[in-house]
Amino acid sequence: MPAPYLLFAIGNPSRGDDALAPALLMRLQAWLESQSLSDQFELLEEFQLQVEHVTDMHERKRVIFIDAGMDTPAPFHYYRACESDVPLLYSHAVSPEALLGVYRQFYQTEAPDTFVLCIKGESFELGESLSDTAETNLLAALEFMRSVCLAGDA
Repeated sequence: MPAPYLLFAIGNPSRGDDALAPALLMRLQAWLESQSLSDQFELLEEFQLQVEHVTDMHERKRVIFIDAGMDTPAPFHYYRACESDVPLLYSHAVSPEALLGVYRQFYQTEAPDTFVLCIKGESFELGESLSDTAETNLLAALEFMRSVCLAGDA
């Protein structure tokens, strides 16, 4: 049986603020271990979502996709993902909302509760490190996710 909560970081650590989600996941992992909560959470990291990721979502209580966004309100935006009825035309870059539709088609049932945490980034250039603003937003997102994890609402 998989861990009840799946935290899924989407991003490229070598592209500036696109590293926000992987950086958050790394910090959350250390914190979850220090709180003896790591057995309740599976943490995955990918450059982008693909249809095959529905198998990672199966038998979970809740899934949270974490990503960086340029047009996101600062410091982050957290919301429930709703299944998209837009047809999936390609499979090399799938949104969390499209993945929910694939999940329903594949498993013939509702997907687990699914949320998105999008952290505001500014600069996504290859070879850059996190911007100062992204670091600040990352700290705010980390505090938020700690409270979500402690509340059992992950």
